[in-house]
Amino acid sequence: MAEEVSRSQFKLYSIDTGGDCINDLISRAGVREVIARYGLFTKKKLGQHFLVDNHVLGKIISASEIGADDIVLEIGPGIGGLTQALAARAAHVLAVELDKQLVPVLRELFDDKPVTVVQGDILRLNLSELLAPFENKRVKVVANLPYYITTPAIFALFESGLPFSSITVMVQKEVAKRMAASPGTKDFGSLTLAVQYHADAEIVANVPVNCFMPRPAVDSAVIKLTLLPHPRVDCDKELLFKIIHAAFGKRRKTLLNALGSAELFKNLDKTALAELLTKCGVNPQIRGETLDIFQYAALTEAFKSHGVFL
Repeated sequence: MAEEVSRSQFKLYSIDTGGDCINDLISRAGVREVIARYGLFTKKKLGQHFLVDNHVLGKIISASEIGADDIVLEIGPGIGGLTQALAARAAHVLAVELDKQLVPVLRELFDDKPVTVVQGDILRLNLSELLAPFENKRVKVVANLPYYITTPAIFALFESGLPFSSITVMVQKEVAKRMAASPGTKDFGSLTLAVQYHADAEIVANVPVNCFMPRPAVDSAVIKLTLLPHPRVDCDKELLFKIIHAAFGKRRKTLLNALGSAELFKNLDKTALAELLTKCGVNPQIRGETLDIFQYAALTEAFKSHGVFL
């Protein structure tokens, strides 16, 4: 169960920029100071909303459990508010920033800190090459993700094959609820099951809009994804997710009608499909959101063994 952000003691060092000192980068004063000093402006198209709440920052750091030997991959550091806290705890921070305007600022601010600032798109970078110098080190992902890349970025990390131990990210609240939903709830769907295939999901904090500058349109949440050493279920992955997407393609319909109208089952009439579902111990009249990932895996193997997809 996520907790609303509460008051806590969480202090950060200031940034020394050659004789001048900027207030900590997680405060409104610090953000304004950096923006003014470097002539910056926020870019709405990049989803730039800078975190300005120490208590939220404390929740992120606590949940990510950064140790002195850990390597952290940070996506979208912005002006470095989260980077500042990570650099004080981790062995090294790799901060990937898309905005070319911010890269030289970050490099100057963290010039004497264990931080490498990389300019690029997280969806296009070769992560294996980026992390090669840190082979055999534990790598954690921590980020305040721009909303528009939340899902593709998380799944790029899942599918990278790299041994991330956890992904702790700030995302849109509704997306976090869908990632961590339970079967039978309105938020449970194909996104939930895709996350469950790879990781355990836990919402660790709900974050209102007033914790950012400028304010986003919707509330956010911090979610921690602890990656599994192996997929949660052992079955044909491609077929599993074809079935899942078919089941949720028309989620208000019964499982029988949703699957029956999908291209995947075009050569199987509804009577035969109903019989197969029943043989799998699944009531054809239930809806797709009532089944968990283990039941979908069982359906996948049962359908495959019946030669439905041969």
